[in-house]
Amino acid sequence: MNNLALGTAQFGLDYGIANQNGRVDLNSAIDILELAKNNHIDTLDTSINYGNSEIFLGGIGVDGFNVVTKTLKFKDNIDYVVDGFHKSMESLNRKIIYGLLIHSMEDVTKRNFNELFKCLNNLKKKKMINKIGFSTYTPEDVDFLLENFQFDLIQVPLNVFDQRLIEGGQLERLKNKNIEIHARSAFLQGVLLNLDNLPNYFLKWKDHFDYFQNSLQGFSPLEASLGFLMNIDVDKIVVGVDNKAQLVEIINASNKIINLNFKNFSTNDTLLINPTNWEI
Repeated sequence: MNNLALGTAQFGLDYGIANQNGRVDLNSAIDILELAKNNHIDTLDTSINYGNSEIFLGGIGVDGFNVVTKTLKFKDNIDYVVDGFHKSMESLNRKIIYGLLIHSMEDVTKRNFNELFKCLNNLKKKKMINKIGFSTYTPEDVDFLLENFQFDLIQVPLNVFDQRLIEGGQLERLKNKNIEIHARSAFLQGVLLNLDNLPNYFLKWKDHFDYFQNSLQGFSPLEASLGFLMNIDVDKIVVGVDNKAQLVEIINASNKIINLNFKNFSTNDTLLINPTNWEI
């Protein structure tokens, strides 16, 4: 088993700051999935919100993969979300799914959310879902969930710049509760791999980027980004690619042993590490 997971937003959307190729075409997607399977990458991350990503995957076939998908945005209409789940299952051509994540933390504040969560757990009892959890953006999200819900799986932002969940102890608390952790934003939506070719919005962090690049001791930003996550106790590292060559590069980089003082690269500046704040 490989602790990389394949993100498939690019199969349905023009996703990521570094994406110059647009959506992945059918032949490329088939090649990417075949390469993933041959390298024991056993988990796919998708969503009904990622354009036609689920339909794309269902058409190719996802046998042999654990599939994690996400809910539609909750508008106080439980049937709308549950129907969306069944639509995902139909698109993916699956009778059981490994993981279902609440896609928006805003949903948790809605009046009927507890009832929705109960309905989704009933689907788990019916063996349609293996694990239920949440997709989060902030340490505060994780704190709230740990205090208020029982869940199996969580997706969190974590990368060499964004180490808040380590510094705040949330990662340790999740592991102590045996909650499966999937780290996303491994490359900060491509920022970490394109530090010399970013929109002007990012110029204010040039000194931080220069320090990072000058401290890599011959390793590439890709190798350092993956090396950081490989040294952390998470279950899966979600990576997205536009083509087969990128996945080859990621697999090769993930096999390197890298010892750097990663703590020095951390920043709590949410204008950088939270992509929802980017003004680009």
